[in-house]
Amino acid sequence: MKTRTPAGLLVTWVLTRALLLLCVFKVIVVPGPDVTSDVHVIYQGWFDVLRTGTFPLDDVTWQYPPAAAMAILSPALLPFLSYASAFFLLAFLTDAVVLLTLLHVSERRGGSRRGTWVWVIGLPLLGQTVYARYDVMVTAVAIAALLAAARHPRAAGVFAAVGAMIKVWPALLLLGTRRGRATRQTWGTAIVTAAVLLVTFTVAMPGALGFLTFQKDRGTEVESLGALVFHVARQFGWNGTVQLNYGSMEFLGPHVDVVSTLAQLLTALAFGWLVLWRFKARAWQPATLADAGLTAVLLFTTTSRVISPQYMVWLVGVSAVCMLFRDSRMTLPVRLVLAATFVTFLEFPLYFGNVVSSDPLGVALLLVRNGLLVAASLSACRRLWRATVTEPRLAGQSAAPAPPSRDSAVPTP
Repeated sequence: MKTRTPAGLLVTWVLTRALLLLCVFKVIVVPGPDVTSDVHVIYQGWFDVLRTGTFPLDDVTWQYPPAAAMAILSPALLPFLSYASAFFLLAFLTDAVVLLTLLHVSERRGGSRRGTWVWVIGLPLLGQTVYARYDVMVTAVAIAALLAAARHPRAAGVFAAVGAMIKVWPALLLLGTRRGRATRQTWGTAIVTAAVLLVTFTVAMPGALGFLTFQKDRGTEVESLGALVFHVARQFGWNGTVQLNYGSMEFLGPHVDVVSTLAQLLTALAFGWLVLWRFKARAWQPATLADAGLTAVLLFTTTSRVISPQYMVWLVGVSAVCMLFRDSRMTLPVRLVLAATFVTFLEFPLYFGNVVSSDPLGVALLLVRNGLLVAASLSACRRLWRATVTEPRLAGQSAAPAPPSRDSAVPTP
């Protein structure tokens, strides 16, 4: 991945972000479903409820930890704008803060500029969905956790906990912390911070834990890996349907519960592999935390019952941090993530109707996108294991002194 001058990078960012803003403000209309409707309708509806001091207790689409309320309420910081306009502008400003942070790290700490390019190029590959969901905000918090870990492990724990209380997945980033003092400081601070946030929201606002029930009852979303079973089965007469269910388009019908259970089992197996890796890892390099974070987020995204388009923002963000480190092993997985991000834009929103109807184009796009995610996940696992387990073990064996031969151990008469 070639780097360019900072001027070229900034020009690229300005042009691509201007295009994203034109799309969310509908100066340019992108074919397919209106991705901004979530902000205009769902987010603003939640905003109206949250302002009264309670969570949306009767809305099954509220499936997020309690600190997500901060993201939904954030447009109140710009009361002179409409809710949607303020939200889009705040998403844009968050994007800008991440850019400046990545530039600071790459220019002042001797990091690679590749990571900044991944962020600049990767986000617009997803289209206007980037500014029409709050995932760019939680991704910014997750990036802060990864970047703080080397010098300020307690701060990293705070950021990871805040991110997890907004959208769970940043907790995965803690799996890659170096064993010993760094883990104790980071994990300890994260646990305390998360507990304080959870208790505060539970006491202050009714319904803080309602998201657990709503999330548990979700099924198999049409863009997920498991959904490919039903996209293919529909070609052979499977009589299920696709309906809006728990906030997303899901398959409903025979055997959907079985596939959903298998997806959860696959996620559990992925977590088991990550735990095994942590016990087996012998060496931590500067890039290990970010590389492990990308591997974990890839595994949980790929095996999930739901792969919403905005999940790609998470992967682009963690990929950007990986590429800041010159010793990162994730170059191939990052390239696969970028390719999957663009294919995601094709399947949503451009050809989402084809996906919902399971026609050949829609199925082909999902096969390619999910195939890229599977390939990225397997590649990331292999590279992480090799860098931290296999190679250090082989190096240790080659560095060990050779045992004395049997003949040399016998005294000469």
